[in-house]
Order: sequence, then structure tokens, then C-alpha cells
Amino acid sequence: MLFENNDYDFDILNLAGFNFNRPQHSYYEYEKQNNGLVSTEEGFLKGNMWKNEYAPYKNMPPVRLKPTCEREALLFKIMEIDFAVNDLNLYLDLHPEDMEMYECFKKYTEECIELKDQYARMYGPLTLDETQGNTYDWMKNPWPWDKTGGSMYV
Repeated sequence: MLFENNDYDFDILNLAGFNFNRPQHSYYEYEKQNNGLVSTEEGFLKGNMWKNEYAPYKNMPPVRLKPTCEREALLFKIMEIDFAVNDLNLYLDLHPEDMEMYECFKKYTEECIELKDQYARMYGPLTLDETQGNTYDWMKNPWPWDKTGGSMYV
């Protein structure tokens, strides 16, 4: 084997403070107990829903988003919750047995659906499958990223 008969007299994982000899805890349970999840807002801004997993680029803090109107605030909230759903989905792909995270995933999924329905009722659909009422509203302007007088991102 690759690591048999080496000159190293230490175990990397034990140096990290994890004890594999405890059968009641998996590595991910250990991480959950010591890290856990951050708020959806913090997770969205940092790009990671797990505490102590954020490594800032050149020690630059994440920038808080400042919505300029209610519509933009609702859109930011949708993006925030949608990010949490996707990040927990990635975790659950590897750990489908984690019922605590699955319950959290279901809660965020339901909240995201409700927020998208609210946005569609108030401002129009975000996706093709959210069209409401008797008319085809998908092509009506403004788009969620448009502002009067041009695009705010271009």
C-alpha cells in the first residue's frame, strides 16, 4: 500500500481533532456539531451554508446586497433561499441518510416555492412554469433584472 511502512509517526485526521474510534459519530456528524449551518442570508453572501467553511479571497469580507425596492428585496430573498436549497441538495447527494438536513432542505424548498409564487403574483413569472392567470405573461417587461432606463447590470 501507499502509506504502509512510511516514516511518519502521526495521523493527519487525529491532528485535526477527529477521533475515528468513536462509533457513534461520523465525520459529518462531527462537522455538523462543530459547524452547523449559517443563516440563508450569510450562506448566500458567502457561497456556503456551512459555518467555518468560508475562506475569503484576500481577507475581503462578503458584500451585503442592498435592495432598492420591495421587488428587488423579494428577488434577493428568492435567490438566498434557492441557494440554500441547492447547497443542501449537494450535501444530501452525498449523505442521504441525514434526516436533520433533509428536514431543513424540505423547509427551505417549501419557502422557496411560496416566495416564487408570491413574486409571480406581484410582478410576473420568473420561469416559464410560473405563468399565472389567463394570459401569457412570460414576455412582458420589465424582466426581473431590468430597471427603467436600461439594465442595472450591464
